[in-house]
Amino acid sequence: MIEDNLASMAELGKANGIKVILCSILPVYDYPWKPGLEPAEKIVTVNRWIKAYAAKNGCDYLDYFSSVVDSRKGMKVEYSKDGVHPNKEGYKVMEVLAEEAIRKALKH
Repeated sequence: MIEDNLASMAELGKANGIKVILCSILPVYDYPWKPGLEPAEKIVTVNRWIKAYAAKNGCDYLDYFSSVVDSRKGMKVEYSKDGVHPNKEGYKVMEVLAEEAIRKALKH
């Protein structure tokens, strides 16, 4: 369902002349408010799909995941207080990547 929704949004954007940048999902080892869901591998799988979809469909792909992931496939502690939501430092990393992706998308 996530893949179908992302594909629909990308197709709608492209149909309306919007340069589409698909971004990876941020890493999460576990959700503190609902432990045990084991999201890490699910996120890796969806990110793999997003990257492949972007390449196949002429969209740009922005990989936030690789810049903030730790060895457990969660978010590095310096970038998040709860392991899910970026803090100021996490957003600083994302800002640089987003600006670069937008510049690249606008060139073509």
